Amino acid sequence: MTLMQPRDLTGTVVAITGASAGIGRATAEACVAAGANVAVGARRLERLDALADELGRDRVECVEMDVREPAGNARLVQAALDRWGRLDSVVPNVGIGSYGSILHMSDDEVADMVDTNVTGTVHTIRAALPHLLERGEGDVVIVASVASFRGGADEAVYAATKFAQQGLAGSLDRELREKGIRVSTVNPAGVETEFAIGRGRTEGDPALAEYLRPEQVAHAIVTVLQQPRSMRTQSWAFWPMGQQS
Repeated sequence: MTLMQPRDLTGTVVAITGASAGIGRATAEACVAAGANVAVGARRLERLDALADELGRDRVECVEMDVREPAGNARLVQAALDRWGRLDSVVPNVGIGSYGSILHMSDDEVADMVDTNVTGTVHTIRAALPHLLERGEGDVVIVASVASFRGGADEAVYAATKFAQQGLAGSLDRELREKGIRVSTVNPAGVETEFAIGRGRTEGDPALAEYLRPEQVAHAIVTVLQQPRSMRTQSWAFWPMGQQS
């Protein structure tokens, strides 16, 4: 029996949005540990700079950006190309959440969530895709949620944005598979991060200790990237052991 070895990520370049905290930061750490270089984007540049100092400036390129703006996504991709001359993978990770009735949020909050979670994901992919197509291979790994399959009773708008990401990924998979581009979604249950703190989650809530950890989601992302090019994961959903699915 021949065991399949993970694909070596050494020297590859991964662009990651929302990398200043939580899943995005953990993904940058995991990618660098696996040998990749990372271009990281977020609105909080000081946090990105701290991450680069921690992981090594030779392995990390920081870009202050907002995923809702096409120009910011273009800067992230260009920074990777300018620094390392290539782009192999992109991880659209930025997302915001809020828990409560569909009437709970203001109109502006609804628009912000849809624009960030859906339009922002589209802009990130559109910025990266021409360069992946030029290489003839690459990965798009969208950080979605188990809410994209069955939203809870207190997250209707959030679930709608995650359903949209699944639809986007499925359609892109059919569009791009024959061109060498793999499109995947990783779909964690609740993760103990800053996500939705003050918008239905409370900092320090003991229940958060039962959630997944950012490092576990990052492990899933890196595992998807390390698959042999002859296979692909369309969607991966996962929960902590103690949580009902």
